Amino acid sequence: MDPLAVEIGRGLAVAGAGLAVGLACAGSGRGIAIASQAATGVLSEKPHLFGKVLIMVALPGTQGFYGFITAIMLFMKSGLISGTYAVSLNSGIAMLFVGFGVGFAEYVTAIYQGVASAASCSLIARREEEFGRAVLWPAMVETYAVLSLLAGILTIIFLFNNAPTANMLEYIRVAAPVAQ
Repeated sequence: MDPLAVEIGRGLAVAGAGLAVGLACAGSGRGIAIASQAATGVLSEKPHLFGKVLIMVALPGTQGFYGFITAIMLFMKSGLISGTYAVSLNSGIAMLFVGFGVGFAEYVTAIYQGVASAASCSLIARREEEFGRAVLWPAMVETYAVLSLLAGILTIIFLFNNAPTANMLEYIRVAAPVAQ
């Protein structure tokens, strides 16, 4: 393998990991800020609801962890942690897109989970006994954040375990004529 291609592939893999964690954490920050505004309003009137609204504020933070998990998976499977940098250019491109895809999905879901959490804070403020139902709305958004994480993990595993030369794009190029 060409040493320059390996370096470029490694750089793209690192960029993919950076996008996964960076976008996810940025979305978590925005989602938490949105939920915090509603929670602060609730607490100004009803400080005894701190524990319940804290849960609502914390929920959008999970996407940052999902981006971090994706970045670690990219580092582990590409050999960047172990020091075996056998990342082809094509694998690096694929890893960049996996990182971006997961990061973008986590960014968007974290923001919308913050919006759902803010609405749930309003429900809790009016009807404290509805906490169980209120937590359902942000949890529905969480479903898609988890789905994105799982899709990213499965893609990373496929990229390095099932493709003949540990290169997804070569695998697709080889498999395409067979399928026709």
